[in-house]
Amino acid sequence: PKPKLDIPEMSHKLLDLVCSQAPTRQDLGQCPSTVMSLFTDRTKAIIWGMQNRAIQGMLDFDYICRRSEPSVVAIVYPFTADHKQKYYFGNKEVFIPVYSDMDVSMRKHQEATVLVNFASLRSAYDSTMQAMQHPQINTIVIIAEGIPENMTRKIIKLADTRGVNIIGPATVGGIKPGCFKIGNTAGMIDNIIDSKLYRPGSVAYVSRSGGMSNELNNIISKDADGVCEGVAIGGDRYPGTTFIDHLMRYEADPNVKMLVLLGEVGGVEEYHVCKAVRDGKIKKPIVAWCIGTCSDMFTSEVQFGHAGSLAGSTVEKAVAKNAALRAYGAEVPDSFDTLGVAVNKVYQKLVKEGKIIVKEEVEPPKVPMDYDWARKLGIIRKPAAFISTICDERGNELSYCGVPISQVLERQMGVGGTISLLWFQRELPEWATKFFELVLIVTADHGPAVSGAHNTMVTARAGKDLISSVVSGLLTIGDRFGGALDRAALDFCAAYDRGQHPQEVKSINNPDSRVRELKAYVTSRWPAWPVTRYALDVEAITTRKKPNLILNVDGIVAAAMVDMFRHCQLFTQEEGNNYIAMGSINALFVLGRTIGLVGHYLDQKRMKQPLYRHPWDDITYMSPLN
Repeated sequence: PKPKLDIPEMSHKLLDLVCSQAPTRQDLGQCPSTVMSLFTDRTKAIIWGMQNRAIQGMLDFDYICRRSEPSVVAIVYPFTADHKQKYYFGNKEVFIPVYSDMDVSMRKHQEATVLVNFASLRSAYDSTMQAMQHPQINTIVIIAEGIPENMTRKIIKLADTRGVNIIGPATVGGIKPGCFKIGNTAGMIDNIIDSKLYRPGSVAYVSRSGGMSNELNNIISKDADGVCEGVAIGGDRYPGTTFIDHLMRYEADPNVKMLVLLGEVGGVEEYHVCKAVRDGKIKKPIVAWCIGTCSDMFTSEVQFGHAGSLAGSTVEKAVAKNAALRAYGAEVPDSFDTLGVAVNKVYQKLVKEGKIIVKEEVEPPKVPMDYDWARKLGIIRKPAAFISTICDERGNELSYCGVPISQVLERQMGVGGTISLLWFQRELPEWATKFFELVLIVTADHGPAVSGAHNTMVTARAGKDLISSVVSGLLTIGDRFGGALDRAALDFCAAYDRGQHPQEVKSINNPDSRVRELKAYVTSRWPAWPVTRYALDVEAITTRKKPNLILNVDGIVAAAMVDMFRHCQLFTQEEGNNYIAMGSINALFVLGRTIGLVGHYLDQKRMKQPLYRHPWDDITYMSPLN
């Protein structure tokens, strides 16, 4: 059952009494700052805060409204250095400057008359007060909610003194179709198009709620010819501008033919509208509804979402306001559900009277859809620029070839296990991973005389950095130095398959201990090593002819790796041949030798060695004329 409410009749005397308790700017003799239109199709704004989505939404709105240039001219963000941020205007890329200092942005963009302030409740007061020191600004939109009421009242006092319009706090903003959109007002671009906000209509509205203003956009587009202008004044107890401020502005606008007011429980702002209609200040037809009628169902007063949506007395209840608005001539529906019917009723009457001329609908320009958004909707597909099969950093934990990094560490897979995952996409047995680590140890360095170490030291002494010095050494690796592993592997494959006899270096009288350790490891741990055995047989033959024709490090590593790829049942024949051809064997030398090159770089830097210049007496000069 409906609750029984003792609602007083809103007589003229009671109406005057209620309005006198909360006088408007006009009642106080102040010249309202909202006598002129807030926005045009040339309005330029500065945005406080790095709100990329909101800014892109404003630029998309500008584009479908056929504005010649974007409405956003600058961004203020104190937490970064000055730079330019890229956005889209239609299908063109535009750069909007970002400033860390608001005063600089104002000085460089004198054409800006609006500040859209996305600052948090902690900094909204200071940034708003600072903006009002610049006479070019005539409108400030404060998005944040929760600003202390004493600070809001100080903002309003200074704004009235300087003739600045304040929309908010606690607002989504407002919109003037075909001209300008504040921040995230009206939502996504498809909703803006559905609500026909790309061109002006004949209906102007004012609301407290930003979310409900979006619903008004939809209702007015369906039940009338669309919105001419709409403002959400904000849900705080002390809004910078009020219902009557904007309705009086709409009354003076010849393009506005009818008004819509969406009030709510709490406050007495709606009674000033009743008084303006009674006194003939508002002559245009107005459709009104105050939401929050359900508050009468509760046994005690209920605080709704907005700070100001709390009835302090019976006259502040939504039911009482709706009754007063109806009594003083507004078109008030029975519920919010029939608000669209009431709007259509007034609209059709104005059309019949010839006050509204129905115009032919014009299609707006198509806004190109962002690639990321289109992909999220599943309406496009595009081949990836890169494919990675060895590592995935997405999710909660990094993984190597599907193995979480935590397991790599817990299982103590070591450097060799990591190589097996990232290079060969599988977990190789321990004998293979330990061999990788052994190769890295024995190839880490071979003294300062070899070309790689020499280049690194010369570069380091020239004052270059670590990366440059190490790279200069790595660039010398090839068939003549260090990089003979791949060549030796190919030769051993050919020798084993065709019966050829490749030759390597060093001396039987001066054996390399590194080779001895590698031989012992392979012959004792490898499940099959026919190519290594073949290489050792060849060595036995060649050393009879000359003692220096023995296997060196490159040869034994190459032979052992060929056995691992082709004869240990770890890879298919095709996989093994591919890894040999790709240079994976030489990669072991590159990785190991990098350790030594870094050591030579640090050694030279530690000793503070001077610039190296090769002695002239170690160079033979041969002139063509001598």
